[in-house]
Formats: sequence, structure tokens, C-alpha cells
Amino acid sequence: MTSWQLVRLVAGTFILLSPALGIPGSPVFVSPWWLAFAAFFGAKMLQSALTSWCLMESILGRVGIRPGC
Repeated sequence: MTSWQLVRLVAGTFILLSPALGIPGSPVFVSPWWLAFAAFFGAKMLQSALTSWCLMESILGRVGIRPGC
């Protein structure tokens, strides 16, 4: 997998998991603060789209994950 694929995989997973853990009617409800976690990932994706820079991609590049196109 390339770095951009891993970034999107992790972000998508957390954005889908956060409402399940943060909505009170959910059978796996933990805390409403999980909704803030989803908002954080959404904001980071927006920032990445506007600035063409992503911290997680930079970190993955440093640990040897090949960049994508």
C-alpha cells in the first residue's frame, strides 16, 4: 500500500467508527466525545485538501512507506 492509501484507510476507519462509539443509541456507545474525534479527522482531511500537506503522510514517508501518486 502507498502512503495516501494508508492515510485514507485510517481516516475512513476512524470516521466510521467514531459515530458508533459516540451516539448514545449505539450498542457500542462509549462516550459522546468520540464525535469530536470524527470532527477532528474531518477537519484534518479538509486541511490536507486545501494545503496539499498531510502530517500522517509525512510520518509514513519517514518510516519507509512509499508515497503514492
